[in-house]
Amino acid sequence: MPKNTQSFLDARSPLVLDTRELPRRPGAMRTIERVVPAPSDLGLELIGVPEGADLRLDLRLESVSEGVLVSGTVSVPISGECGRCLRPIDDSVDVNIQELYAYEHSTTDETTEEDEIGRLHGDLIDLEPAVRDAVVLELPPNPVCRADCPGLCPECGGLLDDLPADHHHDEVDPRWAALSQLNKEGE
Repeated sequence: MPKNTQSFLDARSPLVLDTRELPRRPGAMRTIERVVPAPSDLGLELIGVPEGADLRLDLRLESVSEGVLVSGTVSVPISGECGRCLRPIDDSVDVNIQELYAYEHSTTDETTEEDEIGRLHGDLIDLEPAVRDAVVLELPPNPVCRADCPGLCPECGGLLDDLPADHHHDEVDPRWAALSQLNKEGE
């Protein structure tokens, strides 16, 4: 049986939803539209949601026999850098979420593991884990500023977009370096 963690949820937290106004009978529904600040560390190494950025929640809370089904869209701004050329990337992404939060002492206590399904803590739902999972899974692990980004020159580190088409570096085999030096002295 899950532990009672209600004391750990703060009803004033932006990603904690209060379901007191939602009747506990199947078919009851309530919509929520709100803008909340993004939590910290919402992203991957090269791209993510800036801490405190506006997360737009457009959600529907539905009472079902086992709990509350939360479904809807989360719109978030993302920023990071291109994995090829290191230019900044600023974009936005819309993520669909759907998560069931079981009532305490419902039959899901007996049929599921504690961490397998979300749980209501009294009348509160902690939406942050579901939002975090949905957003992070939507982010590209290797973001690019555009699909045909050529990246950086491996020799000098210059942006290939900014370098001339005939840009190249003469590579001298170190075994022949002494001979090329003799050639330069003879000129």
